[in-house]
Amino acid sequence: MNALEKWLLWTSTAVVGVSGTVYGAMKYLLRSEDPYAVVHHPWQPFFLKLHVLSAPVLVFAVGAVFTRHVIPHWRSGGGNGRRSGIGTAATLLPMIVSGYLIQTTTSSSWVFRVAVLHMAASALYLAGVLVHETTAWRAARRRRAQAPPIL
Repeated sequence: MNALEKWLLWTSTAVVGVSGTVYGAMKYLLRSEDPYAVVHHPWQPFFLKLHVLSAPVLVFAVGAVFTRHVIPHWRSGGGNGRRSGIGTAATLLPMIVSGYLIQTTTSSSWVFRVAVLHMAASALYLAGVLVHETTAWRAARRRRAQAPPIL
């Protein structure tokens, strides 16, 4: 994975993760004084739009990383971070599919169920990415410490 792909993946993950978390908190944790209000905070529509518009960038970044990082590491059969990488990759399909289903489902009870699936898969994805990167960082640090010094 080159530097551009890594930057694109981390930036899009951060933007989508933060915007989704803030939007979810506004939608499900805040309550407006008006009992009929659909929007509970003035910034709620902005964070929803930011989340929906930045998510395809994350899907693109994941696709780019998948072909140049995930598949070669899967085929090699070893390496540090394999379990966290597989776990993170396993969360992608439910996260992406549920994200699209939220926008197309019309039944309010099903929207809520799909939203819960989306939030759970997204939280697992974010945790998996952090664990995977931490594992890779520690492995690289160990390799540098074991390498002979350059004179």
